[in-house]
Amino acid sequence: MSATTLELWQTEWCPASHRVRQRLTELGLTYVAHQVPVEADERTELEAQTGQRTIPVLLTADGQIVRDEHAIISYLESHYQDPAGAETQREKAATAKRKELERACPELTAVTH
Repeated sequence: MSATTLELWQTEWCPASHRVRQRLTELGLTYVAHQVPVEADERTELEAQTGQRTIPVLLTADGQIVRDEHAIISYLESHYQDPAGAETQREKAATAKRKELERACPELTAVTH
């Protein structure tokens, strides 16, 4: 990877990975997403690259390895500022999530509207 690239080791089904991806998007950051196997004992490439088998893991542009959702979010917040439009991104994500939940749970829609 280039010296300016962030790399996120993650899966699509992992809620913590999702929250990290969402924050990266809010910040307008470009990153490479590496999909890892479901089973931790099969994550040999992740371990070879980062020394970790749990996700999410962020490899920073300067080669730092940051593991755990909370540590990654903290790292991002201390190294990057919200760009213009970050709040709009958060609002759109919240709206999309609400619509997804309403489709998945129609009985909740009647209660909340």
